[in-house]
Amino acid sequence: MNLWFVFALMTVAAVFAVLWPLGRRYQPQAGGTEAAVYRDQLAEIDRDLAGGLIGAAEAEQARIEIGRRLLAASVLQPPALAQPANRLRRAVAIVALVGLPLAAVALYLPLGSPQLGDFPLAARSQAPDGKQPLVNLVAQVEAHLEKNPTDGRGWTVLAPVLGRLGRYDDAVRAWRNAISYAGDSAERRSDLGEALTAAAGGVVTGEAKAEFDRAVAMDADEVKASYFLGLAAEQDGRAGDATVIWKTMLAKAPPDAQWIPLVQAAIARAGGAVAPPLSDDTMAAAKDMPEADRNAMVRGMVDRLAARLKQNGDDVEGWVRLVRSYMVMGERDKAMSARADALKAVGGNAERLRLLDEGLKTLGLDAAQAAPSAPALSDDTMAAAKQMTETDRTAMIRGMVDRLATRLKQNGDDVEGWLRLVRAYLVMGERDKAMSARADARQAVGGDAERLRQLNEGLKNLGLDG
Repeated sequence: MNLWFVFALMTVAAVFAVLWPLGRRYQPQAGGTEAAVYRDQLAEIDRDLAGGLIGAAEAEQARIEIGRRLLAASVLQPPALAQPANRLRRAVAIVALVGLPLAAVALYLPLGSPQLGDFPLAARSQAPDGKQPLVNLVAQVEAHLEKNPTDGRGWTVLAPVLGRLGRYDDAVRAWRNAISYAGDSAERRSDLGEALTAAAGGVVTGEAKAEFDRAVAMDADEVKASYFLGLAAEQDGRAGDATVIWKTMLAKAPPDAQWIPLVQAAIARAGGAVAPPLSDDTMAAAKDMPEADRNAMVRGMVDRLAARLKQNGDDVEGWVRLVRSYMVMGERDKAMSARADALKAVGGNAERLRLLDEGLKTLGLDAAQAAPSAPALSDDTMAAAKQMTETDRTAMIRGMVDRLATRLKQNGDDVEGWLRLVRAYLVMGERDKAMSARADARQAVGGDAERLRQLNEGLKNLGLDG
């Protein structure tokens, strides 16, 4: 009722403001009209001329100007308003005070919503960050696509919006549907790869790289795909290849391309230095990441390397890096499978097989005999350990590693032993102890240049900069 009372007062005030002029009596202007002012000015000119204040020519010119204004004022001066009759004013007031409010109520009751509850501003603005309207639109488009799943244009419009909202998995699905129903293109393949990369926390996974490869196959100048292929190379430890890709992009870039600073920064970041997967620099960069992101980054690097080696198995160093990566990640079964794949891939080339054998020996694996060359964590040891309880198995492995560490303290000239010890700590997930063992090894063999060289090569194969 209070609200209705306020509305009534506001209506009365508005009507009163309209009727107030009708209730006033007309008062003629006491000071004369504009024409009277001009007549006074003409008389003033005559007085100035008689008093010698102005000359005859000036007086005549002033009379002409004032006469022109007097004529205009006499023509345009509106007639005086007639005073309304008292009865008419009362009739208008009654209609305004009573008729208008009644007419408003009569229209509102059938056309308005008098029973609608309060709808405060807080309820109408549920998203202070400004995203709510966009979310509502996305929901509407998604509802439309549920009923019309083959609407390729709808998926094409929805996919980038989902990416901006951080819904990367949904964006991936949307881009796949866009490709299926709106047609394949290099641009859409690049967008799909970008969504896959975003879903993996910024890691160019093997699946994402495949999409970028498809995009470049369709259009060699596809900028987004080329950039991410360079990023994949950088994350894969091939900073040199990444730099070549990005420099090629700059060579083809238009002078006003907005992405030039991004590529220049990437080249500066890569620096042209090649770092193997799981290197010290890579692990240091990953320390500040959340556990899930760090694992995703490492897994993406290893998966890309494995996918590349399946396409090009001649890269001996790549096979050794892949085996080492699996061992560092504690996935020895995958390391053994990668070793078998490497032997199959390079078996027809004696020189590559020799290089592979040397690389695997540094990891404690003999490629020629397809058996471990060192007792620590060998296949036979692991097979026997599978029959043990978890506690006994851990104790056995720990005992072997401790005995090896003790022996090396007494005889530090055994370079292969030091490498086995570092590798064992890495496989056990004790990277700090691996770093300590590396320092002890350098100190032990530092007086012998040849042993130090062998140690550095072995450490490099383990992903540690020797």
